Amino acid sequence: MKPMLSITTLLVALALVTEAVQVEEGGFSFPLDAVKKLEELMGVDMTVKQSPRLAKTSTTAVCTNPGLPAVFLPLCKSKGAANSFFRLGFVAARADLCEICAFAACTGCL
Repeated sequence: MKPMLSITTLLVALALVTEAVQVEEGGFSFPLDAVKKLEELMGVDMTVKQSPRLAKTSTTAVCTNPGLPAVFLPLCKSKGAANSFFRLGFVAARADLCEICAFAACTGCL
């Protein structure tokens, strides 16, 4: 009985430690690591104030990029994808805040 309890406790602890931070946007949920990769693909400095409307031109380029993580493909097909990508880029630029749950869009933080 004791070995089973020890194994169960270890598995629960492992599950809690490996739980990834998720970023929620427009009914979709994405791993923070994928959002960081998206920021690299977008190649936009999100620390500079920009209009989300300017992001429309890069949405097609991002969605057709073979390096785009597959979790974003449903977002590419959704209405308002440009604005969603803009907001995800904003979160990725401040990923350190997401990791401590300073953004309401981030869940699963420790």
